[in-house]
Formats: sequence, structure tokens, C-alpha cells
Amino acid sequence: MNKQELEKIKKEALEQNIPIIMDDTLKVVAQILKEIKPNKILEIGTAVGYSAICFSEYLNENGILDTIERDQQRAEQARINIQKAQVKEKINIYEGDAVEILPTLKQEYDVIFIDAAKGKYPFFLKEALRMSRENGIIIADNVLYKGYVMSDYNKHKQRTAVRNLREYIAQITNNPNLETQILEVGDGLAITKVMKKAELTLR
Repeated sequence: MNKQELEKIKKEALEQNIPIIMDDTLKVVAQILKEIKPNKILEIGTAVGYSAICFSEYLNENGILDTIERDQQRAEQARINIQKAQVKEKINIYEGDAVEILPTLKQEYDVIFIDAAKGKYPFFLKEALRMSRENGIIIADNVLYKGYVMSDYNKHKQRTAVRNLREYIAQITNNPNLETQILEVGDGLAITKVMKKAELTLR
């Protein structure tokens, strides 16, 4: 991986106000990936490819990261960035809406990282659980959403996102077949281990 290019990609994204993974969040995710050494990672929400490039460093030899981005311009920029960072052979971009793409994916993943439309998190969870291997890890970023999720926030603009994030947290914390930690890093990070795949059902 070309670290110099990675720093440039990060700098440009921040200058253009493109949301990318925060440093402290990345540190936590990197630690998990280091321990697991995954063969297959799925990322829901590519943006310009910064996090995918970072995560690809921890893949097992011949490992693959699949990432989904619905914004055509960002997906195109991600392709350019991935090539510049010299990790093209490790990353596969699906361009389109994750709600449509996820049901078409049939493989199992060691790690699934969710960082896309907040209002769709319960749907993403359902699909992630279907595709996760037993003892696989599902990581969701921004689950505390500027503190709104744990407060009595109820303004119309963000109401759906907040309600669905609350539902996501309820599902990952109340299911006996899942083991979940919610960390106050970045904008809230939920780390869920899939303990018993066979018995997994969502409400």
C-alpha cells in the first residue's frame, strides 16, 4: 500500500467535507482486523475509498474487500484512489444502492462494516447477519449519531434516522446470540460478534 497516497486521499476528503472514518474509530477497527486477519470484508458505504484502503492492509494474503457505494461520482473517485494506493487487486466496488445490492450477495464474510444511510441500519443488520460467518464481526459506525440516539431528541429532520438507529441498537443488544459492545469513539461504534448463527432470528 502507498501510505503517501493514503494521506493525500484523507487530506482531500477532509478538505471537501466528505465523511470518512475518524482516526480514533479507525484505530479500534484496525485492532480488530489485526486480530482476525480476515479473508473477506464487506463494507457498506465506500465514500471515496479511504476506509476500504485502510482496512485492506489487514486482509489475509489473497483476501478480498467488497464495498458498496450508491453515489456514482464517489464510486468513481474511490476507484481512482484505490488504484493510486496500489490496492486495486484487493478491493471490489459494487456501484449502486446497498438496499438492492445486498440481497444479491451470497457469500460469507468475516467482518462487515456498516457506514451508510442511518435510516437503513436495521435492514443492513438483517443482511449482515445473513452473510456473517459464525463468530464473524459486524461493526457499525455513527450509531450514537451526534448524541441524538441516547437523548430524547425527536426533531422531524432526523427522526427516522434516530428511530432506526435506536432499533439497530436494541436488536444487537437484546439478541442472546449476539455479543455487542458500544464504544463512545468517534460518533459511536457498535461491535457485534455473531455467536450462534443457526439460532439467529431478528424480531
